[in-house]
Amino acid sequence: MGKYFTKQGLEKLKKELEYLKKVKRKEIAKELHKAASFGDLSENAAYDQAKEKKAFTEGRILELEKLLVNAKVIEKKEKDIVETGAVVYLESENGKEKLFLVNPSEADFEKGMISYDSPIGKLLLNKKKGDVITSPNGLKYKIVKID
Repeated sequence: MGKYFTKQGLEKLKKELEYLKKVKRKEIAKELHKAASFGDLSENAAYDQAKEKKAFTEGRILELEKLLVNAKVIEKKEKDIVETGAVVYLESENGKEKLFLVNPSEADFEKGMISYDSPIGKLLLNKKKGDVITSPNGLKYKIVKID
């Protein structure tokens, strides 16, 4: 994953990290304590499950901390070139589309947010208004506007 995020994407990751540290850790500690009170830990499924949750949560916390340490908000610099953070308006024989080029971890095709690392994202990068790209499935798109 890259280190550039939309402002909203970066905030979402920060909130997730805060939740995991302040809320989820405490919930898991209570689960572990409760499961341990059941006795024999060698055959205690609840205890094993709580330990797995703890390991997963701690792994995610480390992943987020590593990601956020050098994270930067995408600041679009060029108005007439497609770059990460750009909103690109396309036209094809199937109609018009609006796509937002984002970090792979923020991609959500349903919301029109595509990764700069996706096949279409790679084709769009560094293109200008008026340029035509051909998608992997052969559909031609004309770039009509870049914000």
